Amino acid sequence: MRAIHDHLTGDSSSRTTAQLVRSPTAGEFFSEQGYSVVLPEKLQTGKWNVFRSARSPLKLVSRFPNHPEIGTLHDNFVHAVDTFQDHKYLGTRIRDDGTIGEYKWMTYGEAGTTRTSIGSGLMYHGIKKGAHVGLYFINRPEWLIVDHACSAYSYVSVPLYDTLGPDAVKYIVSHAALQAIFCVPETLNSLLSFMSKTPSVRVIVVVGWMDDQISSLIPSSTGVQVVTYSKLLTQGRNNLHHFCPPKPEDVATICYTSGTTGTPKGVVLSHKNVIANVAASTLTTKFYPTDVYISYLPLAHMYERASQVIMAYFGVAVGFYQGDTLKLMDDLAALRPTIFCSVPRLYNRIYAGITNTVKNSGGLTKRLFNAAYKAKKQALQNGKNTSPMWDRLVFNKIREKLGGRVRYIVSGASPLSPDVMEFMKICFGGEVLEGYGMTETSSAISVMEVGDKEVGHVGSANPACELKLEDVPQMNYTSQDRPYPRGEICVRGPTIFQGYYKDETQTREVIDGEGWLHTGDIGLWLPGGRLKIIDRKKNIFKLAQGEYIAPEKIENVYAKCRFIVQCFVYGDSFCSSLVAVVAVDHDVLADWAASQGIKYNDLERLCNDPRSKATILADMDAIGREAHLRGFEFVKAVTLVGEPFTLENGLLTPTFKVSVL
Repeated sequence: MRAIHDHLTGDSSSRTTAQLVRSPTAGEFFSEQGYSVVLPEKLQTGKWNVFRSARSPLKLVSRFPNHPEIGTLHDNFVHAVDTFQDHKYLGTRIRDDGTIGEYKWMTYGEAGTTRTSIGSGLMYHGIKKGAHVGLYFINRPEWLIVDHACSAYSYVSVPLYDTLGPDAVKYIVSHAALQAIFCVPETLNSLLSFMSKTPSVRVIVVVGWMDDQISSLIPSSTGVQVVTYSKLLTQGRNNLHHFCPPKPEDVATICYTSGTTGTPKGVVLSHKNVIANVAASTLTTKFYPTDVYISYLPLAHMYERASQVIMAYFGVAVGFYQGDTLKLMDDLAALRPTIFCSVPRLYNRIYAGITNTVKNSGGLTKRLFNAAYKAKKQALQNGKNTSPMWDRLVFNKIREKLGGRVRYIVSGASPLSPDVMEFMKICFGGEVLEGYGMTETSSAISVMEVGDKEVGHVGSANPACELKLEDVPQMNYTSQDRPYPRGEICVRGPTIFQGYYKDETQTREVIDGEGWLHTGDIGLWLPGGRLKIIDRKKNIFKLAQGEYIAPEKIENVYAKCRFIVQCFVYGDSFCSSLVAVVAVDHDVLADWAASQGIKYNDLERLCNDPRSKATILADMDAIGREAHLRGFEFVKAVTLVGEPFTLENGLLTPTFKVSVL
């Protein structure tokens, strides 16, 4: 007993500790790996390389540690309503007449009451438990209320991407056999155009219209009942039904992934999947009812959906953008959030905008910024607090771009450049974290730990899943690689989806017989148990000379170019060099043209000017050399366009990736 006591307490002064030594098998997970631990599971390769979070090495998290009674999304919202009854929950700037004002708020208690009325309204229209309910509009308070109603009455929510287009929406409505669809006036007509071919739909609910606007516009030939959201609310209030709570294993949502090509696939996620993913994040993340979150990333994407679940758990106030990403900065100034989740595309724009402003300012302003940046960078690297003088003189003005109060910044959906990550940490303060995930894993696979000073990685495993790297010999990635083992990232645990809806074949292609989900992403383990994404198994192509190209890596390098808003790199096996389509920064290009005395009538003509192309290509070359791109990774020709890649023009997927047509 003394030997055991001394071993557990680390009493090195006792001679008895020598009697106990670490087992190289069952105790392997206690080996020093920083943020990760290695499990004693022998894989087919003979290597013991299954990694878990050091925060929960013996058991994967499936419930909230402090609230194990929460097993479903319905349970989570009931907890939120009971705990944060009178706290602000859903805020919007949009008035009933369409004008924009200050944020007006609905409390958690009010949202809970409205949720009950909406769910009861669906039951009033004969929508039975287990039915599939579509949501066809962008982020606004009604989206979350409908989603909460689906959870409370055991409906399956099916987001319809507002930018997928009518063909994909028609496919999903039919494939998922939706019985009810919530939409806005802008999407109503496209729905009605194919209702005669989708007999499953029984009711369409229009959000944002009054009753007198709807009756004369709906053709009776559709056979579908069309009601306003306000009318459904009234019908529900007058015919209240008790909740029909789901079980943890019941399906919560079917999220159709747009991908970049092909037919959308329906990712089936259970309540257990989503709760496990979010519950695990509470081991490392703590929010409070005083926090404020801005919702602008598409709610049809699991990155934002999972964020909303954790916001409700902690009682955070959620303010919605007004629906136009070009006006997001105005919304940030009005809301002044403390939590901000976004994608690298926006952070790259912030980085480029600020660095270009500093570069062009010259003189004292430039020297002051550089001195402040250097001082704060050094302090952060040494784990020290910086002088508040630098914040007052320089960084507080920069923080105002995100409202001035942000203390928690998260990046996801695609890789964030280490330079940009470091820049955000220095200029905005607080915690800046990067995560990695996918719809099929209910969102997060790995996330950086709070306090981790290293950049260029996506953290350790979410405590709700375990990871391994599988050899990809055709790409020369193996567990034997030095200095770091490399391979395809595989994930297993309670966060893994149930399968693709009505598609067993594709499900078997990504989930093997041992339950491992094969992500298609290539990663390596850095010291400290940190995961780094380095490649994509499928998103590569070979040039004529036989060299493999990972375009996303190159695009992220060129994103730092001051002229570039977005960049799409392309090549194929018939050519020996790369080309790129570049969406230019209008202001930067115009300033350059003025400095060169170049006159032009419109932006398109300036983009086609050979001098513009040569200047931008030269700037890209300089940035490529700084990033140590290899010779064949340099773009040799560019096409400049004035129109950015957006969801609206179909050049971005709803997860903000470039759409390959």
